[in-house]
Amino acid sequence: MQKTINLLKKHDQLKIIDTELDIYLEVPHLAYAEVKKAEEGKALLFTNVVDGKSGKKFDEPVLMNLFGSFKRCELLFDRTIESVADEITKLLHLKPPASFKEKLSMASELFSLKNIFPKRLKAQGACQQLQYLKDDIDLYKIPVLTTWEQDGGPFITMGQVYTQSLDGEMVNLGMYRLQVYDKNHLGMHWQIHKDASHFFDQYQKAGKKMPVSIAIGGDPLYTWCATAPLPYGLNELLMYGLIKKEPAKLVKSLTTPLYIPQDVDYVIEGWVDPSELKIEGPFGDHTGYYTLAEPYPFLEVSAITMREKRVYLATVVGKPPLEDKYMGWATERIFFPLLKTTTPDLIDYHMPENGGFHNLILAKMQPLYKGHAKQFMHAFWGAGQMSFVKHAIFVDENAPSLENYEAFATYVLNRFTPKSIFISEGVLDALDHSSPEALVGGKLGIDATSSHKVEHPHLLGDAQLLQKVQELIPEVRDLHQFMRRTNNPITVIGIDKQKNVKEYFDALLPLSTNMRIVVFVDDEKNDVRNGYMLVWRVANNIDAQRDIYQSGLMVGIDGTNKNELDGFGRRWPDDVECTPTVIESLKQKGVWELDQTLVDAFQI
Repeated sequence: MQKTINLLKKHDQLKIIDTELDIYLEVPHLAYAEVKKAEEGKALLFTNVVDGKSGKKFDEPVLMNLFGSFKRCELLFDRTIESVADEITKLLHLKPPASFKEKLSMASELFSLKNIFPKRLKAQGACQQLQYLKDDIDLYKIPVLTTWEQDGGPFITMGQVYTQSLDGEMVNLGMYRLQVYDKNHLGMHWQIHKDASHFFDQYQKAGKKMPVSIAIGGDPLYTWCATAPLPYGLNELLMYGLIKKEPAKLVKSLTTPLYIPQDVDYVIEGWVDPSELKIEGPFGDHTGYYTLAEPYPFLEVSAITMREKRVYLATVVGKPPLEDKYMGWATERIFFPLLKTTTPDLIDYHMPENGGFHNLILAKMQPLYKGHAKQFMHAFWGAGQMSFVKHAIFVDENAPSLENYEAFATYVLNRFTPKSIFISEGVLDALDHSSPEALVGGKLGIDATSSHKVEHPHLLGDAQLLQKVQELIPEVRDLHQFMRRTNNPITVIGIDKQKNVKEYFDALLPLSTNMRIVVFVDDEKNDVRNGYMLVWRVANNIDAQRDIYQSGLMVGIDGTNKNELDGFGRRWPDDVECTPTVIESLKQKGVWELDQTLVDAFQI
């Protein structure tokens, strides 16, 4: 971490905040604001951190937004992201050598791979300079942040969670939020589809306690590796060796059989009793909504170790754009070659951050036969972490760049008809809140690889169309039309919902010559002219099996919050939002510098 801080300083990528700030809301709120500045934002080092509730002042600083720009990502990798992807592509396409020269080349390639395997050291590591056991264990010695007002408590958000299978043959490094319950208990939010949860099932069946070691800090690549979507059974630290060209150096935990990198800043060790669960949450998560309180396993801490000179690493999640945008970009590019092994006709893919990553994927492919795109959708929805994707839009090789959103949307909308829609059902991320039941729900695919000619609608101005719509639906409060020059303009309607949206859609059918795609959102908390946040809202809020309607060429999308009017039996979570009094406090302290236009644009 100290080397990382020096690297950030050298490249003018670090802002040091010496003002006294509270780990309760103040520190994370300021980090949340800083990352909204995109490439102009910097990593933040908070040097004067306190716990206002207990009065404790912490010795160590808190580092946030470490990965929060494209430039910082490549600084931390110490190489281009594309070079890592190219290396993986080369490994995946190794062929038997046909000549002596090729044998020498392959030998060189394979010899370099010896450095990818983690190396276990016999001595203790720098991470074990300070050791707290038994009655000395106290999680409140660590400046763990409470990010949002409705959070169930403080959460560790950049923890490297090391686990192993029951027989010890497989190890896993993952990242899961970790709720601090008290001085020696942590909530383990490993979702049912995650590798650590699979290991947990093994211990549960055997009736044995599960060892866990959690590291914080050290080389930033450990933290990124914890998010890497490697196949089940592969140690994520192999990616560290592949990227750095040197092995991760590990030391054994004091009270568990697990090995952790020797140079991390903190290690929290403990055991999970699989016979006991505890309510975990709520937590303002990367969906931009609070995930609700549910029972999860918890860790009884058996040891805490630290470096003498340490830095606490944390992140903040909520409404986009945030640090996960850049971490996700690196993951997207690096693992593209692996994805192509199951979908070889894939040309490119992209997961926009305001689509919530797993909520929306854009993909370019080489269609070879009728129905090829739909086959691709099934492949995506069955491929590892891609199985959690809710909405996928496929285009052919002639489409513009997937990251040129204006041109991409134009291309899709000019080729779209209701026949382009493909709806299925499958597994969902545990964080999804919109489907009628947890963990499973509707999937929406759009096949824009084929062009369909449709007549352009007879467009009206926003004011004139709003008047006509309000005559049919008095509950409508506002309206705006996007992509008017395309064959399928998008009309977004803000409504004070008093009935099921399908009834509103049916009421609009007399205006079908004036509209093509109609999106309904709640008038409260939505700006019908803010396309970026509307994508975020709608991608979060719809279940394709329930919320997509069609009549002739007109398609309706219900992006409203669901309730009893929709037969929705689950609790609908609140938006993640900054606490106004905390923002005001940060302004008075002279550290809140976010322009009001960005506050409004990202609905902070």
